[in-house]
Amino acid sequence: MVQLILNVLLVITSLMLVVLILLHRGKGGGLSSMFGGAVSSSLSGSSVVERNLNRLTVFCGVIWAVCIVGLGILLKA
Repeated sequence: MVQLILNVLLVITSLMLVVLILLHRGKGGGLSSMFGGAVSSSLSGSSVVERNLNRLTVFCGVIWAVCIVGLGILLKA
């Protein structure tokens, strides 16, 4: 049961990480410019959105890492 929950959580966090990382602004603008990045670059309040996106990405990455470690411990035992 725990293994099933960790597997489902791993799939969800993996998909969320892909989306969140693609939303980050890179050197070339990335996909974030497609979803209003050009509009937010002209505004001065975009730093709050970027900070929240960074926090959400780190939080999702920590949960992903915990799922990987938990599954590794369960499968080894």
